[in-house]
Amino acid sequence: MDWEDAGMTPTTAPVTIRTDRLVLRTYRPGDHQDLLAFYGRSDVCRYLFNAPWSPEDAREAVQTRISRRDLAAGALALVVEYDGQVVGSVSAWLVDEPERTAETERTAELGWAFSPEFGGRGFATEAVTALLGYVFATPRLHRVIAQMDARNESSARLAQRIGMRREGHFRQNAWIKNEWTDTLVFATLRSEWPSAA
Repeated sequence: MDWEDAGMTPTTAPVTIRTDRLVLRTYRPGDHQDLLAFYGRSDVCRYLFNAPWSPEDAREAVQTRISRRDLAAGALALVVEYDGQVVGSVSAWLVDEPERTAETERTAELGWAFSPEFGGRGFATEAVTALLGYVFATPRLHRVIAQMDARNESSARLAQRIGMRREGHFRQNAWIKNEWTDTLVFATLRSEWPSAA
């Protein structure tokens, strides 16, 4: 895996993570069309907070995510490409911790969405594993979590495949899209992550 930046300040530098088959990069204007191809699908958004995107939703989301370039500053959002085609998106953000001081180690949360058109080829596993390695390179990061609708079995399997441990199953704790839903919580520690230990 190879991490690059353009030598600018952390908040403005584009991030690129390269794996054997994928490129994970920060958002650019114009990404909305590629993302709309899967975020506009009801099956992809079934277990997400948002409804399927409209073209305007896609433009607004990309505009927001363009600024998410530095996890240390709060959030990182990346587009996942295979052979020049957008196959998914991954993100990481710092979790608010009320008793945190400047010296306290932090917790980050991961999120992801992938196009079903590219399913079954291991792209999600490869991309989220690369993201997790990059996230654990962030100074003072102690723990990474992922939360998902308990019915989202493919995301739960992905979290387990990349080495995250299931820590909780909260029953009907979230009111989403006019129904109560269960939430699964997965986590891993820096000390448990092979490249960070």
